Amino acid sequence: MKYIICGGSGFIGRELTEYWLAAGHQILLAGRKLPNSKPAHPALSYTTWDDLATTPEIAENADALVNLAGASLSQRWSPSGKKAIMESRLETVSAAGKLIAALQHKPPVILQASAVAIYGTSFNDTFDEDSPARVMDFPSEVVKTWEAAADEAYQGVRLIKLRTGVVLGNEGGAFPKMKLPYSLGFGGRIGSGKQWLSWIHLEDIARLIDFCIRTLEITGPVNATAPNPVTNGQFGKMIGKVYHRPHWFPVPAVLLKAAIGELSEILLEGQRVLPAKAVNHGFTFTYPTLQPALEQLKSE
Repeated sequence: MKYIICGGSGFIGRELTEYWLAAGHQILLAGRKLPNSKPAHPALSYTTWDDLATTPEIAENADALVNLAGASLSQRWSPSGKKAIMESRLETVSAAGKLIAALQHKPPVILQASAVAIYGTSFNDTFDEDSPARVMDFPSEVVKTWEAAADEAYQGVRLIKLRTGVVLGNEGGAFPKMKLPYSLGFGGRIGSGKQWLSWIHLEDIARLIDFCIRTLEITGPVNATAPNPVTNGQFGKMIGKVYHRPHWFPVPAVLLKAAIGELSEILLEGQRVLPAKAVNHGFTFTYPTLQPALEQLKSE
């Protein structure tokens, strides 16, 4: 198979690339610029958005396109930061859409990154793919706009919108920052600790992307979260248990808001999200519960 990954140099993209190369697939990674080093694998090649715009034929006959590109939400939400977050997503969707339109042999499926923020936040509700979008803060506004742009840009192909939760891995994402206070001996709940955290192990998200692409019946939104979400308090206690560190030092909401501003919403509010579509189509999680997931990360 030939797969195109946009944003392949990121946290999830690197894992997906390794997963597909190990399975014997051919990978074309698209980014803003070429890396300094040559491809480390004979089935791996690189291109840029500019090259794709001028010579789209290099993307002909791909079996799928995966678009993971977009600036991280984990930055201070200043006016310029918010603009960069929104524009980076819309620009890459637009560029990918133009590429698809220019191809004579389009990929039969596109998987577009999205996020569970589209459901809004709640301490009490449970969300699955049938739950409506609710714009109630900056993250939910970004994701709803992002998905609408994808619906407009990708015409005539099967579209999967992968709504990710907190992805747990050691080499990127939120987990190293979440674990750090425990490593320093100051771990504890954030705010009330009752806010939900819908998570997924990095290995499982790569497997889920592959599963969605290969399962022809899957289309539309797919929640990329483990089937057993936890509260912030439960998450912290499990880090303490697995890493043998104390869980005792709570971070008051007012202190967090003062430190990182509006970005604190991600940590102080959450949503309980279930992967109904993946489970109903037969996907099995390697790490359905938190403790084995953390134990695996500790063993790396």
